[in-house]
Amino acid sequence: MKSRDLQACALIAATLVLCGCATHSERTAGDPLEPMNRAIYSFNDRLDKYVARPTATAYQKMTPAPVQTAVRNFFSNLGDIGNFANDALQLKVTDATEDAMRFAFNSTLGIGGLIDWATPAGLPRHHQDFGLTLARYGVPIGPYLVLPVFGPSSVRDVSDVPVNGLLNPFSAASLPVQAAVGGTHLISNRADLLGASNLLSQAALDEYSFTRNLYLQRRRAPSSKPGDAATLPDYGDTASR
Repeated sequence: MKSRDLQACALIAATLVLCGCATHSERTAGDPLEPMNRAIYSFNDRLDKYVARPTATAYQKMTPAPVQTAVRNFFSNLGDIGNFANDALQLKVTDATEDAMRFAFNSTLGIGGLIDWATPAGLPRHHQDFGLTLARYGVPIGPYLVLPVFGPSSVRDVSDVPVNGLLNPFSAASLPVQAAVGGTHLISNRADLLGASNLLSQAALDEYSFTRNLYLQRRRAPSSKPGDAATLPDYGDTASR
């Protein structure tokens, strides 16, 4: 098993162990692990405040807009691999075909995905993951979970972490390359959310509850028709501050 997959499995195992230790007199529907989740949310929030947000702010200020767009397109193109795999697993032939065409189109004419030619050509991007694939076959979402660094998830959706690791074409690369690619993706996502996080800080009295309710609403809604709503960014909780 590759190092990335081992790290993902260790993270999931540690989180599930903590699930059994979390106790509190008050429970919110859909969030029986709230005390543990709030502790992890607080950790993510500090990580965001002192590391992710300053780095993303510097990236946004110092990186030309065309370069930011190219980086965003690159990771969007890689995401179409997962979209294709999950659409295929859900037997959504048309969507899977469009995903494959998007990836082939942008990987060649788009210079490795740096330019998105597929969208203006009429090939829509589908937002799919393994959690929605499980939902397609009737697996319930389960209790809400907040993962260190990864952010909002659930007992069902946490399965997407190792699956993404398997589908990542950089999973066979050296650790420094994986760290560089993963860090760039994280910073790019966080930079895109700087404005939204400021609005959230001003509007939400309890940011944890707001983030949880938004996540559960958007992940439960597609259960009957997976893919109708885009999922939240991978950075999740730490991006919401």
